[in-house]
Amino acid sequence: MFLIYLGIIILLPLYAQFKVKSAYKKYSQVRSTSGMTGAQVARLILDKNGLQDVKVVENSGFLSDHYNPLTKTVALSSHNYHEASVAGTAIAAHEVGHAIQDAEAYSFLRFRHRLAPVANITSNASWVFIMIGIIFSSMNSLLGIGIVLMAVGVLFQIVTLPVEFNASSRAMNQIVDLGIIRNEEEPHAKKVLSAAAMTYVAATAVAVLELLRLILIFTNRD
Repeated sequence: MFLIYLGIIILLPLYAQFKVKSAYKKYSQVRSTSGMTGAQVARLILDKNGLQDVKVVENSGFLSDHYNPLTKTVALSSHNYHEASVAGTAIAAHEVGHAIQDAEAYSFLRFRHRLAPVANITSNASWVFIMIGIIFSSMNSLLGIGIVLMAVGVLFQIVTLPVEFNASSRAMNQIVDLGIIRNEEEPHAKKVLSAAAMTYVAATAVAVLELLRLILIFTNRD
């Protein structure tokens, strides 16, 4: 049983990473019919949604695209920033989707932002309590504390899912409504966004499984 669990938590994230890299590699080589670079796509969608104050910048690193709510910046990896591809279009639109969420005070995004600093602290601290609690069975209460702290981090990952799915939905609506992609390109853009979302689903599934495993260890000791 443990080997099955181990296989899941190792293989599921690897599979998700393989899918997103595979989809990105394939569709980053497919030029978009609009001929717009990721930077141009992001700027157009931002301006059409009244977000002229949000900057679009180039960011180093592979698939390092993100939206920073503190600096109001959409950061795109070099290839997506400069190239006109279906993958770059989808990813740029997705990050702008987060900017639109921020502007509209999307509830799940606001909750995630508030939870983030707490989750960072509790996730790091949880393993100290968990390791001590597992090694020393007489200190089961410490394991319980570690589980509670870990649960905050798991909650953060769960809340991330609707944020990411909603951003992808907004992205598709924007690039279709603004005529940035054509009908035949829609399935390709969706594949890129779905593959990216899979990484979050996999990470959340692994986190939930690990939390449940620790809860079972804790309850079986009582």
